[in-house]
Amino acid sequence: MSSQIDAMQKESKDRRNNIIVIVLSIVLVVVLVLFFMQRRDHQVIVNEIKQEKDSIQFELTEIAMSYDSLKTENDTINEQLFVAQAKVKDLLLEVEQTKKVSYSKISDYQKQVTTLRGIMRDFVVQIDSLNRRNEQLMAENREVKQQYKQVEQQNEQLSKEKERLQQNLKRAAMLEARELVATPLNTRSKETRFAKRTAKVRIYFVLGQNATAKRGPKSIYARIMRPDQLLMVKSENDVFQFEDLKIQYSAMREVVYEGKDLPVAIFWDNTNEPELMPGNYTINLFADGNEIGETTFEIR
Repeated sequence: MSSQIDAMQKESKDRRNNIIVIVLSIVLVVVLVLFFMQRRDHQVIVNEIKQEKDSIQFELTEIAMSYDSLKTENDTINEQLFVAQAKVKDLLLEVEQTKKVSYSKISDYQKQVTTLRGIMRDFVVQIDSLNRRNEQLMAENREVKQQYKQVEQQNEQLSKEKERLQQNLKRAAMLEARELVATPLNTRSKETRFAKRTAKVRIYFVLGQNATAKRGPKSIYARIMRPDQLLMVKSENDVFQFEDLKIQYSAMREVVYEGKDLPVAIFWDNTNEPELMPGNYTINLFADGNEIGETTFEIR
């Protein structure tokens, strides 16, 4: 009877131990399952955080590259761009060097990235507006230059036209010697064709009618060129203004011109002068700084 009781007690004890082992096994399995689940969840979180970190780095890199492409000639905006770009690079360096990142840190980084991207968009809008304005100003400047060039060309054309008109008026106002004849005369004021008998030379002409010519006293100058191309002069001081030079004359006559035909005679007196040489003589007349006529005569 005693041995039967002992057997029953042992069986009961074994059963209890088996239950304990089973319970502990179940607990161990649950713990292991929870551990692996927690580890898996942790890895998922770590991967998500890493992905978010990589995404933030990528966005910051894109923003930094976008800043590199922003160009403007505005010094104030360029300084602001430099400061903003430095902030982007500093944040990018901080993200790259941070090993342990939490959700809160990721959230903070994302807020900063959003702010920096918004600042960059503002710069894009400003620079785009400035560039459009610069293009508009350049177009206006080109238009103004073109208009100025056109005005300049018009002024140049008007200046040339004015100069032509002035030249035409000047030519229209020039006196003209008509019926110009040079006649060698002897001591009795008779025409001669012999050099040794020539005592004087009469230069006769008519100052033609001209309504536009200036009226009043006129000095008419005659230059007589010998056959040897030497100018016949009485004095080295006998000069008049012609264009930019003062040139010598042979004889001159003062007349009063009233705009109508005016007969004029100028004489070269060869008395007390060397005998004239045979050949062809050329006579040129000048008045008001212009040459008004030319003729020739010949003596033997």
